[in-house]
Amino acid sequence: MIPRFDERGNLPPGIHKADWDELESKFNGSPRRVELLAGLRAALLALRDAGCRTVYIDGSFVTAKEEPGDFDACWDQDRVDVDLLDPIFLEFAEGRRAQKERFGGELFVAHYPADPTGMEFLDYFRRDRQTGEPKGIVEIDPEVLK
Repeated sequence: MIPRFDERGNLPPGIHKADWDELESKFNGSPRRVELLAGLRAALLALRDAGCRTVYIDGSFVTAKEEPGDFDACWDQDRVDVDLLDPIFLEFAEGRRAQKERFGGELFVAHYPADPTGMEFLDYFRRDRQTGEPKGIVEIDPEVLK
């Protein structure tokens, strides 16, 4: 279940599991959000087709911000068949331009390093970039999509 936002507009600390209907209901408040949901859904379907079973969603998209610029996500590589994985998920050139153009957001491998200290994306996403305080993210299993 996706909880209410905290006083900073973030989800409370933790990984909050959701299905697609709940995610769509919580984060569809504007035309931009609907556009981002469509891109996220396309990314989730492509990851699902390669065997991915866990994606974590972050960024301004999972905050109270009315008009998020994009979404950030990371995916668990366990059970992913790299032969079935769309190469775009490993394309990070030009600030991940191809991913942004196709999906409207950026997608990383969850256990890849996100910063020079070696912190993995899954942990990096769980910190507020401005304050360093813990915050929440959303977990979804792409298998739940129809």
